[in-house]
Amino acid sequence: MSDILSLSLAGLRARLADRSVSATDAVSSCLERIADTEPAIEALLTVTGEAALTQAQAMDAAGPDASKPLWGVPVVVKDAICTKGVATTCASRILENFVPFYDATCVARLKEAGAILLGKANMDEFAMGSSTENSAFQKTRNPWNLDKVPGGSSGGSGATVAAGQCFAALGTDTGGSIRLPASFCGVTGIKPTYGRISRYGVVAYGSSLDQVGPLARTAEDCAVMLQVMSGHDAKDSTSAPREVPDFAAQTATRKDLKGLRLGLPEEYWGEGLTAEVRACCDQAVDAAKGLGAVVVPVKLPHTKYAIATYYIVAMAEASSNLARFDGVRYGFRHPDAKDLRDLYEMSRSEGFGEEVQRRIVLGTYVLSAGYYDAYYRKAAQVRRLIRQDFLDAFQACDVIVGPTSPFTAFGLGEKADDPLQMYLADIFTISLNLSGLPGLSMPVGLGQESGLPVGLQMFGKAWDEGTILGAANALSGALPQIGMPKI
Repeated sequence: MSDILSLSLAGLRARLADRSVSATDAVSSCLERIADTEPAIEALLTVTGEAALTQAQAMDAAGPDASKPLWGVPVVVKDAICTKGVATTCASRILENFVPFYDATCVARLKEAGAILLGKANMDEFAMGSSTENSAFQKTRNPWNLDKVPGGSSGGSGATVAAGQCFAALGTDTGGSIRLPASFCGVTGIKPTYGRISRYGVVAYGSSLDQVGPLARTAEDCAVMLQVMSGHDAKDSTSAPREVPDFAAQTATRKDLKGLRLGLPEEYWGEGLTAEVRACCDQAVDAAKGLGAVVVPVKLPHTKYAIATYYIVAMAEASSNLARFDGVRYGFRHPDAKDLRDLYEMSRSEGFGEEVQRRIVLGTYVLSAGYYDAYYRKAAQVRRLIRQDFLDAFQACDVIVGPTSPFTAFGLGEKADDPLQMYLADIFTISLNLSGLPGLSMPVGLGQESGLPVGLQMFGKAWDEGTILGAANALSGALPQIGMPKI
């Protein structure tokens, strides 16, 4: 691996600024790494190598621009996020040939900041899954062990960062889809507060749950990415008109955890954790204490209802959002349809995969007359109780801490035939989406038995991403570094 690829995003920025590394060098190194590793990992659906090199050469000719915080940095974008002139398929046959004519706001802001797009990352179809095995095109593998999954649905984004193919990637998080891949792949990923980043140009799965966020090697890297993408967008009615703090400064300047109260919810530290996950997370909590943090017990009593609540809400919203993919306006249209009913049935049954169809059917059911009150309305009421649990817990602490997942990355195909077991992979992540609060996953070690990364999750108060980024940055410095996979 070249010296360039061993750099963090922050380290690359410094080298680009002093011209000891050129944008062309950075892009070329990433493309070489993609060529070496991609046949085994299959993290990317599209590679825009020629366009990236052309852009890098033009930038080098003009020279570094200090006003652009991502000048010359190669990044990858999840394939659920629209990119002008580059296919955006959501890893689905129904959008296989869809090429947007515009950029999502988050992508446009990355480009304005000088980032260079390397390609689009594989994912679970329409972001529905926890392993990236539901893609219609390929199954992404975990760079730490090619027989394991990278997590999902942003598994391609997690794997491409972990493998050193790029310096950061965008994911979307509806129920843990940034944090679970970050945990399984040994990188850092953050889901910001709902409304912090515009969803304009992001293909919707669950509109009240989805948020875009970055995956990168360090909290400091994520802070730079988050800083660039955040802010109000008039094109998105759910985008909050709030001032964006200096996340990068908040993160880089925090060196200890003195005065920080860490809440440990008993629901996240009880039965179900594997021994190796508990050991790594306990070590991280001990390190936090050593940095001056005060640990306090907290309770999130409605956590046991989170899975049922989440899947009712998410599937209902998916049923509504995916109704637009009907073979009429864009996407796959079945050539043998004889009338409108045929067009709908044949286009959707062949265009959508099994998991997407399952969620559409269940979502339609819970929204149907006679069942709306029993299911969707009840789920909405429990959702409010789950959010209130967090608000109550934050009366006693500043950050809530727990494992990202009860286990390390599982084997390819291990849970594919049992949807309920697959859904349980999100047990520790989904409550945050139901609450709209920010959360981060950071690597805290390798499991003693599996040798695979273990992630620790930090939940923050609304609009307080800076605190969890700073805490993760300080804690990372007190823990052994896991390095990069030797693929």
